Amino acid sequence: MKKWFIVLFLLMSLQAMAQEKIAINEDDYQNSGIEMADTMRAEGKIYVLVGIIGIVFAGILVYVIATDKKVGKLEKLLKD
Repeated sequence: MKKWFIVLFLLMSLQAMAQEKIAINEDDYQNSGIEMADTMRAEGKIYVLVGIIGIVFAGILVYVIATDKKVGKLEKLLKD
């Protein structure tokens, strides 16, 4: 029974990942700019976005290092 559920969920996920095909025209090849990034850069908001991303990554890094230290201490206790 468990196998049938797995097969069913896999088939459902394959259908969910299907995307509608969009035709590419000549205008798509001529577009070299990204409107959202250009607008954010022009308004000075891109620096806020980069700063927030940097803070989030720094927080994740600090969390991973702290967790690694705690695990290291637990491993030392188990060895002793």
